[in-house]
Amino acid sequence: MGASPIQRINVEGVARLPSFSHATVADGFVHVSGVLGTQEGTLNLVSGIGDQTRRALGNLRAVLAAAGATAADVVKVNVYLVDQADFPAMNAAYDEFFGATHVPARATVGVQWLAMGALVEIDCLARTDVTA
Repeated sequence: MGASPIQRINVEGVARLPSFSHATVADGFVHVSGVLGTQEGTLNLVSGIGDQTRRALGNLRAVLAAAGATAADVVKVNVYLVDQADFPAMNAAYDEFFGATHVPARATVGVQWLAMGALVEIDCLARTDVTA
C-alpha cells in the first residue's frame, strides 16, 4: 500500500508569497506554514504584537478550515517572536484563541528577523481525516 497523495492548501483572502503553500495535508496531518498578522487579502501587517498575534491566529484558523481541521485538532504550535518582551501580549492573544483546556504543545522561539518586519509568526501541525 502506497502513501496517500499530498494535498496542497491555499486560502483566498490569506496573503502568501507564491513560493509556498499555506498548508499541506499528508498522512492525516495538516502542516501549516508560518502565518503572519496580515490584513485580509494583503501583505500589509496590522499594528502591535497583540493584534498581529490575533490576526495571525485568524489566518491560521482559515487555513485549518480549508484543510478540514479546527483549532481543536492542533497538536503542535511554533511561535517565533522578534522581541521576547512581547511574550506576555502574544501569550494573552494566544490564550484567547486556544482557551485554557486541551491546548496543543508549543515552542516559543526568539528570532532576530521575520518576513516583512513582522513581530510574530506562527506555524502548526494538526490532525485531520481529509485525504486528497
